[in-house]
Amino acid sequence: MKVTVKDGSLPMSDKEIAEYVSYVKSKSPIVDSIELMAVGDTVDIYYHIPEVRFDRVRRITGYLVGTVDRWNDAKRAELGDRVKHDI
Repeated sequence: MKVTVKDGSLPMSDKEIAEYVSYVKSKSPIVDSIELMAVGDTVDIYYHIPEVRFDRVRRITGYLVGTVDRWNDAKRAELGDRVKHDI
């Protein structure tokens, strides 16, 4: 993980930086970079969480599916005939 401390009005000790990093990791263990900036009596914390890839699974016409690319023409037609309700 990359930790960047930007020059602010207050210098930060290594122990203080470690505490901020520990705090951010407790909120999200998959953080890949943290930026700290001490200004006045506050410390701004910026962090980046990498994009998490996932497959969407939906219930369509009684089947749990991720994609419909392997469906036959009849099943695709059934999907096209569905009435979609908006909330």
